[in-house]
Amino acid sequence: MISEVKRVVLVLSGKGGVGKSTVATQLALTLTNNKLKVGLLDIDLCGPSIPRMLNLEECHVQQTNEGWLPVSVDGCPLLSVMSIGFLLKGKDSAVIWRGPKKNAMIRQFITDVNWGSLDYLIVDTPPGTSDEHISVVECLKEYRTPDGAILVTTPQDLSIGDVRREITFCRKANINIIGLIENMSGYVCPHCSECTNIFSSGGGESLAKYADIRFLAKIPIDTKLGECTDDGIDFINNFNDSQTANIFDNMAQFEP
Repeated sequence: MISEVKRVVLVLSGKGGVGKSTVATQLALTLTNNKLKVGLLDIDLCGPSIPRMLNLEECHVQQTNEGWLPVSVDGCPLLSVMSIGFLLKGKDSAVIWRGPKKNAMIRQFITDVNWGSLDYLIVDTPPGTSDEHISVVECLKEYRTPDGAILVTTPQDLSIGDVRREITFCRKANINIIGLIENMSGYVCPHCSECTNIFSSGGGESLAKYADIRFLAKIPIDTKLGECTDDGIDFINNFNDSQTANIFDNMAQFEP
């Protein structure tokens, strides 16, 4: 249960498509690589991508007297996962629910999953600042205040503008902002490892400075990371000497 979790960290983004779920997954894998016991809670009800990223699409959760038992990841015994994807009939099934049903499912995810003792619970939230976010925060605060939130953006002005609203949400909800990540910040050539800024760069760092929050990292576009998330392969352990894996490792040293 949540009461046995030492730290709860939310991963938020102002808009979809910025790599929030990828960041949450790689962060969880990096923490387990540092010998920490981690739970990964996928509350992106309409776009549950984490089961595919971890090659868990055929898995199902079990109901016990103590609640739902999260799914363990093969080859990574320190990581357990809960997602709406495990409860759907198939990978093409759509969640077509009104707000009250979504909020009820979020509450059940927070109250009825038997995580056991964890060092970290990483919560992958939906994009935006909707009532689903309010439900997550309110349900968590019934048991404990989240230790903090990590915000994910891309360098473009459109994404930066949405993250400004996410910062406002966190401050109004009294959630500590651990820091900001600028994802897709440049492209790493798979042959020479040179990083080229195919989009703009530095927008996330400028926003962090303006909002007086910590800037955690710039994560480049890495073709190996994209291939691994598509194929359900553990990028952190298979490419632990890569620039991107080192960035995640440095980022995982954060203190809420």
